[in-house]
Amino acid sequence: MSLTPTPLTSAAGPTAVLRQAVLEAAASFVLALLLLGPIVGLVLDGYQIKNELQRPLLIAALVALGRFLFTLALHTPSGRFWLERFSAHRGKTAILVQSDSDRQHHGWLLLLFIAGLALPFLANKYALTVLIQAMIYVLLGLGLNIVVGLAGLLDLGYVAFYAVGAYGLALGAQYLDIGFWTALPLAALLAALFGALLGFPVLRMHGDYLAIVTLGFGEIIRLVLNNWLSLTGGPNGIAAPAPQLFGLEFSRSAREGGLPFHEYFQLAYNPLHRFIFIYLVLFLVVCLMALVVNRLRNMPVGRAWEALREDEIACRALGINHVLVKLSAFMMGAMVGGIAGVFFATYQGFINPASFNFFESALILAIVVLGGLGSTSGVILAALVLTILPEVLRAFADYRVFAFGVLMVLMMIWRPRGLIQPRRRAFDVEGL
Repeated sequence: MSLTPTPLTSAAGPTAVLRQAVLEAAASFVLALLLLGPIVGLVLDGYQIKNELQRPLLIAALVALGRFLFTLALHTPSGRFWLERFSAHRGKTAILVQSDSDRQHHGWLLLLFIAGLALPFLANKYALTVLIQAMIYVLLGLGLNIVVGLAGLLDLGYVAFYAVGAYGLALGAQYLDIGFWTALPLAALLAALFGALLGFPVLRMHGDYLAIVTLGFGEIIRLVLNNWLSLTGGPNGIAAPAPQLFGLEFSRSAREGGLPFHEYFQLAYNPLHRFIFIYLVLFLVVCLMALVVNRLRNMPVGRAWEALREDEIACRALGINHVLVKLSAFMMGAMVGGIAGVFFATYQGFINPASFNFFESALILAIVVLGGLGSTSGVILAALVLTILPEVLRAFADYRVFAFGVLMVLMMIWRPRGLIQPRRRAFDVEGL
């Protein structure tokens, strides 16, 4: 069923408009009841299923009422005006080309950077943990944006690289006695290696087949972590070390031979010091990755990714090595995911395979799609919205996934290119 009602002529009378509104409201009621009846109307109570159809009936009635009023409103003069604006805006799906003369030096980026650095010193512990989680998802979105947004390779198993980074830190600390700073580059390289291993078998795959293979790869990693009890601890999980600053530990009492951070600087012990340190390092890494991704997009490798996304046959006909292009996208995206995994492990202090399920991959993919395929700023905005907004609306936690699905549908109808439309630089060819 379309979001907008079937258009009537301006000469249509009130009776025709009312009839159309009633028909569409009835159709909305039936569809909402069929969709929500099994989900909301059947409640599991112990070993019995209770029938509570009054809830889906009430929700379906509200949906029908909303559709009825919506259809009537669209046949008013102001409704037609907004419908025309919506239709005109909806047709603008092309990538914007921005010339050098149109580009401006945005001083507000510096203000945002300074505000981001100052934010953890003004937030409480709960807000700080939410911000750290949001920054982790920003990093994951930037990594998947390389694979899906720029190279056009649909990856439904991206959470596997996230898990590789997290377990790289935890296992490295347990068996090799390495810390956070050593694990950060090593986990990135390990995740990039796994990206290459995934890239080789899928070089000739496209679309649905590629999505199925990457989904299987993500599940394989999760099942290995879940069943290799002697190495990973299986479902019981494994502890991850906290970060250190030049050997200083963010704990009340340090291990033998160590020194606590607060004692070295003669401060009162505050558990927020650890979270502030993690946030600041993570924030700087996110800013660096956003800059790197933007630079890569304007470099030959970024142009090759976009050419591969638009038309692989034409890309190969121009002499571009599609094998190296695909592998570079997989490895670069996996590397960013591995770095995010290290931050997740050191922030949580404990990880298990349950943290790396398919829903995480779906959430990261939704961040990329909602933000705009190929749009760095859009991905950052979408990651912040999809991680901070559920915490603000925690009172509606039972309907979080439902609201998430509705948001996806509305976004695909209203802004199919994402929250922020991708922009592409125009190169001056004068004199060539």
